Amino acid sequence: MAILEILEFPDPRLRKIAKPVETVTDEHRQLIKDMFETMYDAPGIGLAATQIDVHEQIIVMDLSEDKSEPRVFINPSLTILEGNKEKMQEGCLSVPGFYEDIERVEHCLINATDENGKAYELEAEGLLAVCIQHEMDHLNGKLFVDYLSNMKRDRIRKKLEKQHRIAAKNA
Repeated sequence: MAILEILEFPDPRLRKIAKPVETVTDEHRQLIKDMFETMYDAPGIGLAATQIDVHEQIIVMDLSEDKSEPRVFINPSLTILEGNKEKMQEGCLSVPGFYEDIERVEHCLINATDENGKAYELEAEGLLAVCIQHEMDHLNGKLFVDYLSNMKRDRIRKKLEKQHRIAAKNA
């Protein structure tokens, strides 16, 4: 297993739209293991393949405190079950150090494929529903900062660009 580099905003590769996975292969299963290791190391609760510069529709997630509930979503699709929206504070491994309240649908149905190529359906509410929508946005080239005002998004971008310049200078 390997810890992979997580792309950070405003990297343009985060804007690429992921392609569906045709067939789940051993290479995909290895990538999924590496994604879990990377996510746990970061530490985070969700990671989309786009964030590690792999543009296929793969998401890993674990909302448990003890890393006991790993979930894999390949080619996920979402159906809204209730139109009510919930505001929840979100952060992102690709936008490190920043957290903002984002409004998302609070109850949805997810259809996806697991790491063995088996299709499944999952009803999601609360944090799980928010997290899957956040990660699915990544697959579509969207970041949580896109829900913010231009002023807030620019402020975050400038701060991260400055951090990247300082890190590059010190490397």
